[in-house]
Amino acid sequence: MKIAVAIKQVPDTETKVVIAQDGRSIDESNVTLVVNPYDEFALEEALRIKEAGGSGDVVVVTVGPEKAGQALRTCLAAGADRAVHVKDAAADGADSLALSKILAAVMKEIGPDLVLLGKYAIGADNQLVGPMLAELMGLPHVGVVTKLQISGSSLIAEREIEGALEVLSSSIPCVITAQKGLNEPRYASLKGIMAAKRKPIEERTVASLGLDAAALAPRLVWEKLELPPRKAGGKILRGEDDPAAAARELVRLLHEEAKVI
Repeated sequence: MKIAVAIKQVPDTETKVVIAQDGRSIDESNVTLVVNPYDEFALEEALRIKEAGGSGDVVVVTVGPEKAGQALRTCLAAGADRAVHVKDAAADGADSLALSKILAAVMKEIGPDLVLLGKYAIGADNQLVGPMLAELMGLPHVGVVTKLQISGSSLIAEREIEGALEVLSSSIPCVITAQKGLNEPRYASLKGIMAAKRKPIEERTVASLGLDAAALAPRLVWEKLELPPRKAGGKILRGEDDPAAAARELVRLLHEEAKVI
């Protein structure tokens, strides 16, 4: 089975975010970049499917600048067989639709039996690329999957919904987006890290994929980024001498300032 995994390089969730001078992006000068955590679940599932079948080809794909190649090497070290890197200035600032068009063009070249990606990339959190990619490819799509079973030319996927567990079946090829709980991603071994250096990363441009750069112009742009306002300091009520007065003051604060009662 040939499995394609779309991944994105994102800031580490433990990174202290600083807004860039343009007010519309993040200052990445001191940011640690990692593979999107949800994409790690997608990659791990692809590797497990390959291992269960005894053979296969796992291809990781990303769209991004030169440094995004580091994320691809991380995936290759974990066990992916090869990688495709779409590196083109025309893709800078691409919105979800443009990214989906680029990925769909890459998938057309690869011809995968299954496409896996995270439910969304942290930071944007818009959860659009998976469904859009499936629509552009003309394939069925199951999102936020927590369990996946492959059987011949079909699959059964489970996902959690409010108050219940939803079970769906689909034919293959299919596009799946991974949710936390699908599996536990592995760590790359030293052997895998060394092997990753010899695995191929194929580079593509927008033009080489047969796409028009003008058609990838974003329809949605970020106008402004702001950090949340600082929280006010907490208040300590001393009630040792007069607990009743402290209780009355607490009720007043909850009613007038916190406005929770």
